[in-house]
Amino acid sequence: MRVVIAPDKFAGTLSAVEAANAIATGWLRRTPDAEIVEVPMSDGGPGFIGVLHAALGGELIGVTVPDPYGDPVPAVVLRVGTTAYLETAQAVGLHLHGPGDRRPMHGSSRGVGELIAAAVAAGATRVVVGAGGTATNDGGAGLLAGLGATGTGATLDAGPAGLAGLTAVDLAPARESVDGVTLVLASDVETQLLGLIGATKTFGPQKGLTDEELLVADGRLQTFAELTDRKVATAKGAGAAGGIGFALMLLGAERVPGVEVVAEVVDLAGALVGADLVITGEGAFDFSSRSGKVPYGVAQAATAALVPCIALAGQVLVGSREMRALGIEAAYSIVDRVGEERAFAAPAAALAELAERVARTWGR
Repeated sequence: MRVVIAPDKFAGTLSAVEAANAIATGWLRRTPDAEIVEVPMSDGGPGFIGVLHAALGGELIGVTVPDPYGDPVPAVVLRVGTTAYLETAQAVGLHLHGPGDRRPMHGSSRGVGELIAAAVAAGATRVVVGAGGTATNDGGAGLLAGLGATGTGATLDAGPAGLAGLTAVDLAPARESVDGVTLVLASDVETQLLGLIGATKTFGPQKGLTDEELLVADGRLQTFAELTDRKVATAKGAGAAGGIGFALMLLGAERVPGVEVVAEVVDLAGALVGADLVITGEGAFDFSSRSGKVPYGVAQAATAALVPCIALAGQVLVGSREMRALGIEAAYSIVDRVGEERAFAAPAAALAELAERVARTWGR
């Protein structure tokens, strides 16, 4: 039996590489003769660089950039030939500060702009930005400032709070800094920038914005969009990573689903040839997984290859009907199997145990 294991990270516990290895370990305990193909995945969020480096090799260039609040944080640019890959979460990730330390009205994406500048300085003529998992909600204004853009009446790199009083934006220096460079936005969501289904209303609460701040922040981004390009603000993916997608699109970036970028790099389609089963997974498997997340992307590829797909997850929060709408035959929860305490205390062992149990049903 040929089994392709293609999970995302299990946020806060396991990287995609570690999750794939744990699933393989458990599966082989039950079916030691199985042929296992591990294909760790990412949707552009945290772990994007790790998955690509494991698949592509290349050179990791260390960079120090400002985190959301201006403190230095280490990050890397992965250079493969003339293409550079970078990850927004390394510079301005939600994981960099605990809930009590987050100041979303003041969080800036400047560090991502400096990462892009470092990639260009390293000779890249194509820069792929994995966008997701950020603590920022500044519409990418900080990113643009990091590349030289300036504002009149306000500052671009002090979060939504800093955009108060903004009357004009000069994007020319930022555009000149990436002149001749192909930019690609690899995002995990299709959210637009503004409004009820925009970045602020959809993802602001998980970043710590209060109800009152949601209204203020969205209003500041509306002004920012009107001073730059309101039409771009309605594009799919403009709201990715707190609006970093919008800033990249202002610079001419093409938006593609992050999971598709990774699937092509790791040759997921090639791995599926001759497969009998595909196993995907993530920390929380819910209906939002349809919005560009790894399980949906893997399931679609499996469907195209006529291979059944199942999911292992920390928690499963959808029913069988929703699973099938996502292209998943069945989903299994670590928490339901071993309990929440053990799931977090020993995640790799718990995931391996779940995989071993699931192999009793599917490993035939």
